[in-house]
Amino acid sequence: MARRLPFGVVPEQPAPGQESVWDYPRPPLLERRDAEIVVVLGGVEVCRADHALLIKETSHPPTYYLPAAAWAPGALRPGKGGSLCEWKGAAQYFDVVARSVDGVELAVAPAAAWGYARPLPPFEALVDHVSVYPGRMDRVTVAGEPVRAQAGGFYGGWITSDVVGPFKGEPGSRFW
Repeated sequence: MARRLPFGVVPEQPAPGQESVWDYPRPPLLERRDAEIVVVLGGVEVCRADHALLIKETSHPPTYYLPAAAWAPGALRPGKGGSLCEWKGAAQYFDVVARSVDGVELAVAPAAAWGYARPLPPFEALVDHVSVYPGRMDRVTVAGEPVRAQAGGFYGGWITSDVVGPFKGEPGSRFW
């Protein structure tokens, strides 16, 4: 069965080695990605992971969830707010904190990360994993490639060269 697209949406044609977000499923898919992922805030590396769990959902670039153990000590602290995902459940927010070697706070990105303490099935693997809004960090890389943030203040997708859109969050996509 052909996917029904929102009026006026014309998916970009993926090149070899690329994926179109319009081929992603709804409900979303959870998969593992083995790659070096680095998150920098305030000039400090706050996370380095060798893999992530990705959520792939129609019209959205993948959202990367990094193992909680990969974050620097003290880089995550409970933040204000939360949200509810119909697929994954209740998210808790975290402030991302960059600290000097002696523990001094150099930078804080309030509510810039989130995770799920009790995700709904089939997303239980997200326990002890945290995602971050890449646009609120100094730099985020996947396998050495800089990540671009998904447009819009609410969405946390990570845009890399292996994914094409158009993406939810861009102007005109409010009702997708």
